Amino acid sequence: MAKVRKSDPAPRRETGVANAFSHGFLLLWGLLTAFPLLWVLVSSFKSDAEILGDPWGLPSSLRLENWARAWTEANIGQYFLNSAIVVAGSLTLTMFFGATAAYVFARYEFRGRQLAYYLFVGGMMFPVFLALVPLFFVVRNAGLFGTWTGLVLVYAAYSLPFTVFFLTAFFRTLPTSVAEAALIDGCGHFRLFFRVMLPMARPGLISIAIFNFLSHWNQFILPQVLMQGDESKWVLAQGLAALAINQGYEGDYSGLFAGLTLAMLPVLVVYIAFQRQIQSGLTAGQLK
Repeated sequence: MAKVRKSDPAPRRETGVANAFSHGFLLLWGLLTAFPLLWVLVSSFKSDAEILGDPWGLPSSLRLENWARAWTEANIGQYFLNSAIVVAGSLTLTMFFGATAAYVFARYEFRGRQLAYYLFVGGMMFPVFLALVPLFFVVRNAGLFGTWTGLVLVYAAYSLPFTVFFLTAFFRTLPTSVAEAALIDGCGHFRLFFRVMLPMARPGLISIAIFNFLSHWNQFILPQVLMQGDESKWVLAQGLAALAINQGYEGDYSGLFAGLTLAMLPVLVVYIAFQRQIQSGLTAGQLK
């Protein structure tokens, strides 16, 4: 009588080793990413003597005056407000035009649709550094140099390719039967888009809006080129660069770290608050 062979436990052990290695790597990566952020946060509560004398130690007390000094004397508050205005305008334009263009590409057939779509997608392969010189002259000749309007339009233009690419794929996953039923019930194309399709595409819209927000908020090279001159109109990235130079010479490192922390807070808050929405938006198309 033939003996029944027991299953070989080797594959299960190999899988366990692989999982342990992957989890260990992710943990190490998380620590390497979070440590500089925590160090900047802790340093923002220290005095300059503590930062230079004991850079890895904890502060003796929470010196909130460092934050107040960075917000007022270093004009971080004004730069923060300027960035909020620019990002709000650019994000609104990007989401509106990106969603409408993506919906048309995904749901309607017309001559030249593929060509127009690939022109949008091709914009993702064009680095912003190659366009800085012609972009400078275009914005200046249009009378928008050194204005928030010019910066908003440029932000929106460079965010549209990825937005259209992402939302086009998302709109294609939405059920066609719902749209057909709405049209049969007398819903027009505009009402269909705003009342039916946009609410259904909410996970994808939230995900791409968060990505665009992070990109616009952290943008440095475009405002550095297009927003020169009047310091009262500078955005946060420019203000932090000037703060790093000025405070470095003055030795006010505590104010510098406080300014960096104030700049990081919106990004961290948005990511923590909408972490689940980002994940659901990225996986919604695969689950449908």
